[in-house]
Amino acid sequence: MEQLLEIRRRLTSFQIILSGFAGVILLGTLLLMLPLSSADGRAAPFGDALFTATSAVCVTGLVVRDTASSWTGFGQAVILCLIQIGGMGVITVAVVITLASGRNLSLKQRSTLQEAIAAPQVGGIARLAGFILRVTLAVELLGAVMMAPVFCRDYGKKGSWLAFFHSVSAFCNAGFDLLGTDGKPFVSLTGYGAEPVVNGVVMALIITGGIGFLTWDDIRVNGRHLKRYRMQSKVILSMTGILILAPFLYFYLWECAGMTGWERVLVSLFQAVTPRTAGFNTADLAAFSGAGQAVVIVLMLIGGSPGSTAGGMKTTTLAVLCSSAVSVFRRRDEAHLFRRRLEIGVLQSASALLMMYVTLFLVGGLVISMAEQLPMSVCLFEAASAIGTVGLTLGITPQLGIVSRGVLIALMFCGRVGGLTILYAASPGKSQCTAKLPQEKIMVG
Repeated sequence: MEQLLEIRRRLTSFQIILSGFAGVILLGTLLLMLPLSSADGRAAPFGDALFTATSAVCVTGLVVRDTASSWTGFGQAVILCLIQIGGMGVITVAVVITLASGRNLSLKQRSTLQEAIAAPQVGGIARLAGFILRVTLAVELLGAVMMAPVFCRDYGKKGSWLAFFHSVSAFCNAGFDLLGTDGKPFVSLTGYGAEPVVNGVVMALIITGGIGFLTWDDIRVNGRHLKRYRMQSKVILSMTGILILAPFLYFYLWECAGMTGWERVLVSLFQAVTPRTAGFNTADLAAFSGAGQAVVIVLMLIGGSPGSTAGGMKTTTLAVLCSSAVSVFRRRDEAHLFRRRLEIGVLQSASALLMMYVTLFLVGGLVISMAEQLPMSVCLFEAASAIGTVGLTLGITPQLGIVSRGVLIALMFCGRVGGLTILYAASPGKSQCTAKLPQEKIMVG
């Protein structure tokens, strides 16, 4: 026991985050392998259980088994718990349990939670954890209550469970659904493409979970006084609006041109919201043009915002990269957003994240294409969905072999815990070298 405590003390915050997610995934895998979890009464294969648990904890939504028809109520409850833990964050859940038990947080626990939720400072971190719990439960319950009449109308008493499951899945940006059947699996929300209540509530939940708890804390404290908001909150709200409006116009004018009236608006808007890590869909994405699928891929790679239930590179990363590019075009020495300078370290981190995500996306798609002998465009779509923890698919995931599934599992894990977290966990120590090497110019562009 003393050795375990010593190992725990030596772990860095990043290593604790990494091991926390891995531990929950392993536990979820073991629970899903129980015969009690499978609809056929037999133990699920380790590969299927691992893939499902990883997708749930990493709030992705890619599945190799239809969630509704392949898992029992117990199995679905396990998946829902994994989604909830993954959405709030393993460290956040652990901290909430610690506070509920009446114990005080150690400095190490506060520091780890700060890294996990991308908080600006350690001060007030316990209050923020309580705020996250309250917001999560309140919003999910509200979403379930609003969708319950529609699902109860279509499914009877079972509709209450469906409403709650889909509310949690939407807020956590997971994309798991319970609407498939043995005859028609993997349908997502395609049957509700023109239904305003389900569309509106699910989109609101996705956006609420995707903008981040720190942004909601800013909104709670400052209300309509936008000038008082942190720069990060201003960037997140601005980028979220742009990344919803621009794709909506594209889908409305091109991909959904064959639809009419209210359905065209709802389907276009839903497809603009869901690719940034939610995973639900109300349209057949395989029927989209190559350009339409490329737009979805870009949105999946961008993802949501820091400190949220969403994955991807994050909206702030895109904003920093765009600001840096504008500063170069205008021959400015420094990049800035909302009349605030950006640190050089932030620019370096954003560039590293872009390079990492693009590399993983391309290599993952290439490996899957080579292993499955499938078109590269289709495989890149699945890879982007995994690394962005989205869950949208063109229908090939259930048929993939063990190598390709392993690639997607690795991409989902990297996308949820964060690429920089993995790098920092692997090399926790800072460089001790203070001497600077000679400088020499190199031409680019």
